[in-house]
Amino acid sequence: MACELTKGRSLDCKSQAGGISAVYFVQQEDIILTNPESGAISDIEFAAGASSTLYKYNLPRGTGSFTETITGSSENGTFFYEPSINIMLHALSAADQNEIKLLAQNRVVVFVQLNQRVATGGHDVILCLGSENGLELTTGTAASGAAFGDMAGYNLTFSGMERFPVSIVADYTTNPFDNNAFNGGVAITIDED
Repeated sequence: MACELTKGRSLDCKSQAGGISAVYFVQQEDIILTNPESGAISDIEFAAGASSTLYKYNLPRGTGSFTETITGSSENGTFFYEPSINIMLHALSAADQNEIKLLAQNRVVVFVQLNQRVATGGHDVILCLGSENGLELTTGTAASGAAFGDMAGYNLTFSGMERFPVSIVADYTTNPFDNNAFNGGVAITIDED
């Protein structure tokens, strides 16, 4: 049988933290990923003529989450994965409104920087969502809140549908995406305005 099980899993230590600290957006057509179907991204390249920029959105603590839903059909013998992220951006502005409009018009690959650490390097785990089909902005709100303590800003959800589960990006040296194997050794620019 081609899908034989390969290992078990023991109970891990209670050493992780939930939530995400940042997301990085790039247009799907601009990026080439190596081995996403294996569960581990070993190289990130940019298409000819594309900017080698990832657009970073730092998130306030407790305002972002990632979910991957696995859906299977016994009747059809199929299954697929639905990655989704939800982020909140504080404050309303014309600049944010315009950028959100551009996000809504594109299919994007989203890198999600978790609060969870890599066991060996001690760096944040970075996941890649939408490696094959991209994610789309599927719902969002802009709201002022009512009371002084309410959140005023944007609440955005990006969703996708993939044949493979999300991938973990190869660990970095000092800063996210500074791995020399990425982009042929040419630096990946992080724009966080």
